[in-house]
Amino acid sequence: MATDQGIDRRLTERQTKGFYRTENGVALIELRLSLIAQLFNSLDPSPFHEKDLDRDAEEYVFTSAREIGPVTPFKIVIHLPESEIAGARAAEEAIQHYFAYRLDATRREIRYEMHLGRVSLAIGLAFLFACITARELVQRLGDTTLINIVAESLLISGWVAMWRPIQIFLYDWWPIRRTRAVLARLAAAEVELRPDRV
Repeated sequence: MATDQGIDRRLTERQTKGFYRTENGVALIELRLSLIAQLFNSLDPSPFHEKDLDRDAEEYVFTSAREIGPVTPFKIVIHLPESEIAGARAAEEAIQHYFAYRLDATRREIRYEMHLGRVSLAIGLAFLFACITARELVQRLGDTTLINIVAESLLISGWVAMWRPIQIFLYDWWPIRRTRAVLARLAAAEVELRPDRV
């Protein structure tokens, strides 16, 4: 088990180095901007530290963090003209604040999905039980083709009703949980402003 984790760690670091610059083993998610305002949604009327990130910037940062993986440490580096640095200090906290907000929303989404799954399971089981009971009653009416079709249709309908809870518990929750893990790393990530020397 430890060997597998060691291999995974090496593979992740090797893949990360191919796509992202690293400093002292820390991968850099870099954004090069001419104005700090480019980082935020210009239509959002909220105060600066509560503004939503620009959709493209958010997608780039989130995708980068996901590609870097759960093992390699990373930080967000924003390259700006020196004239913008002084007025952009609040951006560091604003980015963390935004991803913390997204993390909280994702946690609520998982809780809602699990609640929906439990409700769907209860409804599905009740409907399945009703269908099986109705099938047993129908089968007592005889052994004709029509009765057999109705009986099998009831059984199939009961199992089809179980599709939604099975989908939720087997498939729907884990992509949200993976998103939550990435957002948790982003909410805690160091954000650094650097003067753009290029």
